Amino acid sequence: MRYRPFGLTGQAVSCLTLSLGARDIAGGPEAGRELIYSALEAGINSYRLETADPVLAEVLGEALRHVDRKLVQVSLTLGAGDGRRGSDRDFSAQGITSAIDKALHASGLGYFDLAILDEPGDHELPQSTLNALKALRATERVRLLGVSGDGEVMDAYVSTGAFDVLATPFHVNASWQVRSRLRAAQEGDMAILVYGYFPDSLNTAKKAATVHVQKKGFFGFGGGPRPVESPLAHAGTFAFLHRTNNWTAEAICLAYALTDPSVSSVMIEASDIERLNTLSQVPDRDMPPGLAAQIEMARVAGAKAA
Repeated sequence: MRYRPFGLTGQAVSCLTLSLGARDIAGGPEAGRELIYSALEAGINSYRLETADPVLAEVLGEALRHVDRKLVQVSLTLGAGDGRRGSDRDFSAQGITSAIDKALHASGLGYFDLAILDEPGDHELPQSTLNALKALRATERVRLLGVSGDGEVMDAYVSTGAFDVLATPFHVNASWQVRSRLRAAQEGDMAILVYGYFPDSLNTAKKAATVHVQKKGFFGFGGGPRPVESPLAHAGTFAFLHRTNNWTAEAICLAYALTDPSVSSVMIEASDIERLNTLSQVPDRDMPPGLAAQIEMARVAGAKAA
């Protein structure tokens, strides 16, 4: 595992963050703890709770009980409910304060390194909520504040200077708007977490081969003939992601996200220990020669097609 500085905090975090949700404790608390133990053995010291579910928080807290608290970073997602049926989005001051207090009590962690607001809309953060977050920070129940999302409103949140961390989707075909947002966050001394590094549009060879391919015109005309088996049949697409020896498409996409120096850590989901171990090996691998150039050429082709 490799480690990177987390913004201006002076803390070093693993370049992979294990994102934990209801799926990870569906097989029982012990299964969740075993997954976290395996992550610790792989060198992962950064964990994110996808909801404020007290059961999930308790499982993480028990797994980290014998680890020096200063050596791990734990993030809590706020506004997404507590993961239980019927739990609604809630960005109220009372709702956020209650979620943090319940998760802290259940986990026994003492504090959360980071509280991440889950994709707040334009008018979802009243001043009372911002004041509550400041109070939580002043009492050190939360050390840092972050905001997560990929809409245009994220640009406004980044520009306010009120947040320490930006969490955003980032992948090989990320738009220029996302890349510009990353630069703005970095210039604002924000730490950057990314997720969504392997979007659905690239998760199969068939889907990746259709990215940027011109659609036929009216009545099926237009676009020109396309040779079925030609080596250039899918030029300008991301089909090559599924044709690289000894690399899966997901591993390539994860490795690519890690090439951006502004990224502190990439959030991963692991449904089982085998998958976790496979993903945790990616940071120590170098992408094959020429692959980065192929990715950039596909991106340029996509920009022209747009």
